[in-house]
Formats: sequence, structure tokens, C-alpha cells
Amino acid sequence: MNQIFNVIKSRRSVRRYLPEQIKEEELNAIIEAGTYAPSGHNCQPWHFTVIQNKLLIESMNEKIKQQMILPLHKWANKMGASDQYNVFHHAPTVVIVSGDKTATSPLPLAGTDFHYTPLVDCAAAIENILLAAESLGIGSCWLGLVNFFFELPEVRELGIPDSYQPYFAVALGYKDAGTALQPAPKRRTGTVSYIR
Repeated sequence: MNQIFNVIKSRRSVRRYLPEQIKEEELNAIIEAGTYAPSGHNCQPWHFTVIQNKLLIESMNEKIKQQMILPLHKWANKMGASDQYNVFHHAPTVVIVSGDKTATSPLPLAGTDFHYTPLVDCAAAIENILLAAESLGIGSCWLGLVNFFFELPEVRELGIPDSYQPYFAVALGYKDAGTALQPAPKRRTGTVSYIR
């Protein structure tokens, strides 16, 4: 089978990493892949904040978990209260992906006044990052719970440009050899329609 299809089908979210930092050339190749994602009107609205400072990642994890245990977030309380749970899964590298809020599409999403291009473009960049990492044998995980941190004033201490909105983060690291990757869950059926 074509190598690209193999990478797509073999990629899994990795939640156990070795403490060893990934190589600089691997990191650069992964980030570069993100910059080659498609974007509306070729606006390339992304900004990547690469964090490899272990103390900062641990501090962010604790602040996120403090938000997760608030009564307002009942669905996240159990994870936030767990000593074992780590939002970043102890990955040595975290990449925050932000989008330029001024890079809007010419038309809003149907039925709304929400201009979606930066968010969608950044999602495409994240997928490129995930696939590039897998092609290099590096584990990755798309992280949404990091949004709890994005609501805090401390997020601006990360140097994200003022007009950019942080959307998601990606954990990167070498896969723990003790982690048995599960086969892909069965794909849902009935999700394709053909008009010929």
C-alpha cells in the first residue's frame, strides 16, 4: 500500500512517552509539515508555540487541572482530581497551535456570523503535524483540554501574538516501548453518499 495511506492508517493517539527529548531536526520537519497545510485564500493564519521546558509544561498541567475540578466543569472533575492524570501525558514537547483572528474568510459559516477559516486552517496544520510525526516514528496526541489554560491570563506569558487565538495543542515524543498501540477502531459505515 502507498506509504501515505500506511501512515494515515497506523497513526494513533499516544499517551505514554519516553522522557528523552525529540531531536531538533525531527521537530523542525514536523513543524514545517504543519506550515504546508492548506489554508483559505492561502492566508496561512497559524502560529506554533513550541514548549520543551519541563517545568513550564508541569505548571500548565497543574493550572489546567485546577480549572477542571471547578464545579462548573463536572464532566472533567474526576480527571482533574486524579494524581495520575496528566493533560500532556508527560510528553517532552508540546506545540500550541494558534490562529490569526484577523484572517477571516470572506463569508461566514452558513447561518452564523462565525468566520471559520483560521480554526479550520489550524486543524489542517495539526493533522499534518500528526502525520509527519507518525512518519518519523514519533508519538503524538491532539489535545483539547489545554483550552482550560487558554482561558487564563497566564496564556499571554507564552508569547502568542496579540491577534492570535490559541486553539489546541499537540503532545510530541518518542513512544514508550511498553505502550501497545491498539488497532484502529472499526470505521463507521453509512458516512459516504455518491452522486454520479
